[in-house]
Amino acid sequence: MNTFGTRFRVSIFGESHGGGLGVVMDGVPPGIALCEADMEADLARRRSGARGTTPRKESDSPEIVSGVFEGRTTGAPLTVLFRNENTRSGDYSNLVSHPRPSHTDRVAAEKYQRFNDYRGGGHFSGRVTLGLVAAGVVAKKILEKHGVTLTAAITALGGETDPAKWNDIVEEAVRGLDSVGGIIECTAEGVPTGWGEPFFDSVESVVGHLLFSVPAVKGVEFGNGFSAAAMRGSENNDPIISADGRTSSNNAGGINGGITNGNPVVARVAVKPTPSISSEQRTWNYATGSVEPLVIKGRHDACIALRAAVVIEAAMAIGLAQFALE
Repeated sequence: MNTFGTRFRVSIFGESHGGGLGVVMDGVPPGIALCEADMEADLARRRSGARGTTPRKESDSPEIVSGVFEGRTTGAPLTVLFRNENTRSGDYSNLVSHPRPSHTDRVAAEKYQRFNDYRGGGHFSGRVTLGLVAAGVVAKKILEKHGVTLTAAITALGGETDPAKWNDIVEEAVRGLDSVGGIIECTAEGVPTGWGEPFFDSVESVVGHLLFSVPAVKGVEFGNGFSAAAMRGSENNDPIISADGRTSSNNAGGINGGITNGNPVVARVAVKPTPSISSEQRTWNYATGSVEPLVIKGRHDACIALRAAVVIEAAMAIGLAQFALE
């Protein structure tokens, strides 16, 4: 479904080329100072413009249509709407019968009996993450009241961890009519001990659910994650060095047994290369019943990760806000 959460419920709606898209938040505490301008900084981080991002230009101007009165949240459902302004739907007409490899074109058509809006990926478009970013702004305001702050940043692009080489990697992908993936790390500081419920509402389960909901995310790990499988316990353990639970290392990523331990919560996500690439690919054409060349039109990111850090930060904030309000 398109709704997540218990205490802080988030429902996203809209399509990439429809009239608009947005988010409805229920369970927002009353009295939080909020206006459209509060969202601008995070929306700017998601906006295109840098080399390797889509040339599609949208103002992404948020419109708060309910849940705020005289600059404060009311406790009623909070709705934020974004209007679509710059669409070129004709770029996608050939994909109805000739779906993009590794995209949702075919599976969405099958699941929804071809009633799905295929333009720009419809409801499966990364553009729908605008709603997550807006909800993340509110979630971070909730967390700030508990002394929790979040930061997210790219740590690798195309397998390279040296930021000095990232521009060249992206440029090579752009010139080669190709795409490149990346890794984003998000850290939550100030998370108290005791958030999380065993077994099915562990912090990893709830936050991981949100992180995997972000389009293009194909892997999530907390702390040492997969690298812990190659370590010994003596290497991976985090010795406690103070009565408040502070540890000499943070290999667990701030979580033990699904419960926060008072250290920073650290998660990393793997963002796949954009499947919509401009170079020719040979793939099945349902109209002709054969494998044929496909050249994808439209305006697409060569590197989704360049704009995804703020989305990952928002998703993690929404997940942690569930525990903050319990």
